[in-house]
Amino acid sequence: MFAVIFKATIRTLDKEYSLYANQLRDLAMSKYGCIDFVSSCEGNQELAISYWVSEQDIARWRDDPLHKKAQLLGRDKWYVNYTVEVVEVKRSYSSERVVS
Repeated sequence: MFAVIFKATIRTLDKEYSLYANQLRDLAMSKYGCIDFVSSCEGNQELAISYWVSEQDIARWRDDPLHKKAQLLGRDKWYVNYTVEVVEVKRSYSSERVVS
C-alpha cells in the first residue's frame, strides 16, 4: 500500500475550491482505486493523506485532466506553497476493538 501526503500553506479557499475538492475525491475513489482519503485544515495549513494500492494508480490520478486543472488553480489561487510526498506503507495497525 502507498500513501500520498499533501501539505500546503493556504492562500485562500473559496467555493470553487470546495467544488473541486469534493469532485476530485469522488473521482480518485471511483475511477483510480483510492482506498481512503482524509484531509484537515488548521489555521493556514492543509494536510491531506490518500491511500492507494499501487504507484501506477497514483500516477494515473496525478495525470487526470480535472486534477491537472485543479493543480494549476492550486498553484495560482489557493496555495502559497505545497509539497507532495509519495510513501510506501510498511506497517499499519489500529487500536480498534471488535465488540461482540
